[in-house]
Amino acid sequence: MSNTANKSAVASSTVTRDLRELDAKTDNIYESIVIIGKRANQISNNIKEELHQKLSEFASSNDNLEEVFENREQIEISKHYERLPKPTLVAIQEFLEEKVYYRNPTKEKDQQ
Repeated sequence: MSNTANKSAVASSTVTRDLRELDAKTDNIYESIVIIGKRANQISNNIKEELHQKLSEFASSNDNLEEVFENREQIEISKHYERLPKPTLVAIQEFLEEKVYYRNPTKEKDQQ
């Protein structure tokens, strides 16, 4: 579980944030929000892919509704992923801890 290993420092519910804290690194709150949003999408896609890989082990070749039954391991895996912090909260925490690499080519071009 590479993506989900170090998420304990992330709040499990919404937290009121100081906007000045978010725009301090970019000097633009909108740019910060876009960066956080893109990172949240990456995290979400990684978790989704990881979950699908784990659940695909339980997939059966015949999809007859009468033969579908609840597998305890499947339920535990699903519950684990439901308890994870939301990707947006993880992305905000990573951004505030400066763990997100980003660049703005437009700003780089203007500075030259």
